[in-house]
Amino acid sequence: MDNSYQAGGFGVPNIDGVWQAVEELRSKFEKRSGTRAGRGEVRSAVLALLAERPMHGYQIIREIEERSGGSWKPSAGSVYPTLQLLADEGFIIAEESNGRKIYSLTEAGREEVAGGDAPAPWETPGPASGTGFAALPKAGIELAQAAAQVGRTGTSKQVKEAVTVLDEARRRLYSILAQD
Repeated sequence: MDNSYQAGGFGVPNIDGVWQAVEELRSKFEKRSGTRAGRGEVRSAVLALLAERPMHGYQIIREIEERSGGSWKPSAGSVYPTLQLLADEGFIIAEESNGRKIYSLTEAGREEVAGGDAPAPWETPGPASGTGFAALPKAGIELAQAAAQVGRTGTSKQVKEAVTVLDEARRRLYSILAQD
């Protein structure tokens, strides 16, 4: 059996073609590494992280990626100039340790963080946080992957059950839009 089936006289594509379509969909929605963040997000993220503890540049990049659930990974080309700017403004200092610059807040930097009432970028809904709209395509892709897996390995009964679940999910999503 070649993992394809006939339905109502029309050929349904091989499930591998469906899997390829899912991968193409994923590539269109996933946020790329180093994508531009909103104005000021790198700055506020760096200050928020350094308020917790001193870090070197790549620790900052990894921490932002981790806290955003992988949806935002600022590039070194955005983090290091931000660190230099913050140092020029007197908000952070850099100390050499084991061949790396470790950045920490100055007193002025602590006052800057304390004076700002905005949450860190990964705590607010939006593209950098992995919540809000950015979470929707990811959830859709994961659902499509699960459906493709059922289509590839499931029995006829399991496929029918999966179609019923997906139809119900589609109806429920449209009902969300119908709400005020």
